[in-house]
Amino acid sequence: MDTLVPGPRSGAQRRRDTEQRLAHDVDLWVASASADGAAYLVPLSFDWDGEALLLATAASSPTGRNLAATGSVRLGLGATRDVVMVDGEVEVLAIDALPAADGDRFAARTGFDPRREGPAYRWFRIVPRRVQAWREVEELAGRELMRDGRWRDPDDEPDPEETR
Repeated sequence: MDTLVPGPRSGAQRRRDTEQRLAHDVDLWVASASADGAAYLVPLSFDWDGEALLLATAASSPTGRNLAATGSVRLGLGATRDVVMVDGEVEVLAIDALPAADGDRFAARTGFDPRREGPAYRWFRIVPRRVQAWREVEELAGRELMRDGRWRDPDDEPDPEETR
C-alpha cells in the first residue's frame, strides 16, 4: 500500500507547526555533554512559555551536571521524520527560585511537580538560540527557523549551508 507523503511546507507553516509543537508536546529529548565530551541523551518533560523551555531534573544526574557545567543543550521534539531541533543556552535555577505560577503551570502540563522532590532538583530554563524543523529530505533546505535567538523571516531564502 502506498502512503502519501505531504509535500514540503513553507517556512511560515514550519514555524506555525513548530510553535504548535512547543505549546502542546510534553516530552522531548535532551542531549548534553560533559566537559570532557561524554555525550548523554535522556527524555524529559518540559513547559514552553513562548520565550523559553523549562525542564527539571536532579542536579546530580548526568544531565543536571552537564547542563550546569556547559550552559548549552540540544533538544529534540517529534519523530525522526518530523523533527524540531533546538539549540539553547541554559540557566540553572534552584527549585524554590521559580515563581509559584510557573511551577504550577509546569506541574499541570507534565503531570510531575519537581518541587516535591526537594532541593536536590533544579529548574533548567533553556532560551533557544537556533531552531530547525524538517520533514523528509525535501525540507532540509530552509530548515533553520531561528538563528542567534531570532526567528527568521519565512520568506528569506534558505542558507546554502543548510543543504549539507
